[in-house]
Amino acid sequence: MGGIEAFVGDGALKEKPERVVGLFYRYNLTSSLWISADYRFIGNPGYNANRGPVNIFSVRAHAEF
Repeated sequence: MGGIEAFVGDGALKEKPERVVGLFYRYNLTSSLWISADYRFIGNPGYNANRGPVNIFSVRAHAEF
């Protein structure tokens, strides 16, 4: 429970459920090229109530040839 081995933790894990929410918006530039803006919210990352929340923003591009 929160040791310093392979599991995420620092030895004093206060366990709570991890919450993840993701949103994205995709925009077609052409029929074979589009971009998307993404947002992720992670509450209690690694099931640890003493860490987080974490906000992740990203942009993706997709092209088909």
